[in-house]
Amino acid sequence: MVNQHSTFIHMAPIEIGVLYSSTGVTAAVEETQRRAVLMAIEEINDAGGVLGREIVPVCVDPASNPRLYGQLSEQLIIESGIRLFLGCYMSSSRKAVIPLVERHDALLFYGTAYEGFEFSRNVFYGGAVPNQNILPLAGYMLERHGSRVALIGSDYVCPHEANRVMSELIHERGGSKALETYLPLDAGARDYEAAAQAIRRSGVDFIYSTVVGEGMARLHRALERAGIDRQRVPVASHMSCEADVQAIGTELAEGLITCSTYFESVDTEANGKAIQRYRQRFGADARTNASWEAAYVQTHLLVRAIGVSGSTEPVHISRAMAGLEMDAPQGRICVDGNNHHTHLNPRIGRCNANGSFDILAEAPEPVIADPYVMSHVPPAWAGRPYPRYNGTGKVAVGAA
Repeated sequence: MVNQHSTFIHMAPIEIGVLYSSTGVTAAVEETQRRAVLMAIEEINDAGGVLGREIVPVCVDPASNPRLYGQLSEQLIIESGIRLFLGCYMSSSRKAVIPLVERHDALLFYGTAYEGFEFSRNVFYGGAVPNQNILPLAGYMLERHGSRVALIGSDYVCPHEANRVMSELIHERGGSKALETYLPLDAGARDYEAAAQAIRRSGVDFIYSTVVGEGMARLHRALERAGIDRQRVPVASHMSCEADVQAIGTELAEGLITCSTYFESVDTEANGKAIQRYRQRFGADARTNASWEAAYVQTHLLVRAIGVSGSTEPVHISRAMAGLEMDAPQGRICVDGNNHHTHLNPRIGRCNANGSFDILAEAPEPVIADPYVMSHVPPAWAGRPYPRYNGTGKVAVGAA
């Protein structure tokens, strides 16, 4: 190891900007993404780096503030000459960075599920888009839990767009929206309690949440105080993951249903090895999630593209990214060279008493990303009878 790293001294390192928050309302998830990037870079450097050069992460803390993502990325471009970035969580932060990477011919690798309806030649999207999470989740919930729905979200672009897609599916199924409401990212307990009371009065079959960050815990506490039985009226959210469950608390999050391309419980060899390394590096209690996995995978894909192209120039890396495949923790994935999105492996999961997700249904093969939602038809695999959670901590066989 010492000899390996000593060779890097004679060659200029490759600096990569890391735009993940360690503070602010979305820090819980973003910190896992930052750690995933650091772990991947350590793996790469331990294996000899790329092109004989060490990868050096340059981490900044945008504090969950979209404006700071833009300011810090431009600062790194101008002052440090960095043109390769991993980061951003909320769509508002990504949209703050895109004009800057486009203006300076840099690349952003975005490792978070988002609302779709976007393309930039300077961005590669590693998270799920609506046909990989919202459509399967909507099909599953409307088939099994009813069609009268309450929609509640945080007030920024992604929840609005996600609810637009969900609303169309509800109406196509002959269902109805009992209410649709949005709360500021910094909304307090009273705001969520008022929303929970409105949900209780509405008599819905299930709740579709696009609340993010610290608001997730406030929402679930408010639903509990309002006396809403989440076994009878479950919460569905494609934006929730293991990190959010930790923040919410397993006793409140149990029964939460989501659709994700990755769960910590996914049984693949690559996932087992990655989780083992992650816990060795960050502690035995460290939990993984879909955004963690996407950030980890995108780091490896970026460095592979540098190796394939033999260059650190964004234009050459971008060309090399097209068609790149990887046995990721979630399974086999592939980068689509036409739309810069990723073919992924969606799954429906339900949070159990341990804070993990029991997998209730999964796509039989990787799903091609359709960021513009050309079809609003939920996939067949999400509409078939699958094992049903029986409230005992185990999954029971039988139609849900």
